[in-house]
Amino acid sequence: QVRLVESGGGLVQAGGSLRLSCAASGRTFSRYAMGWFRQAPGKEREFVAAISWSGGNTYYADSVKGRFTISRDNVKNTVYLQMNSLKPEDTAVYYCAARTATSFGSYYLKGYEYDYWGQGTQVTVSS
Repeated sequence: QVRLVESGGGLVQAGGSLRLSCAASGRTFSRYAMGWFRQAPGKEREFVAAISWSGGNTYYADSVKGRFTISRDNVKNTVYLQMNSLKPEDTAVYYCAARTATSFGSYYLKGYEYDYWGQGTQVTVSS
């Protein structure tokens, strides 16, 4: 069992930055592939970014590529999402997710591929 707790959300002006953190319980965190998803009001949950358990492979949605960076610290059992140049359309509840990876380089883009989810953290970007 893995418990995920997100933090770092808040209110920021357009063009600003935030760093989200997702702290995970469990001794095998380094074997979990991690992802960030978001859900805006009235919209479906969408993929944002993913990272392999090694941290060597990452993947981003086109809408955030070049602005967001996913990273992880397997000693601290934490995954991060650095968000720069924020836009009002980035406003959403952001969720981190985890699953055991089949290989050190694997990452996953679909929500149904993940087994564990955090409670979410609100990010609001004002124009």
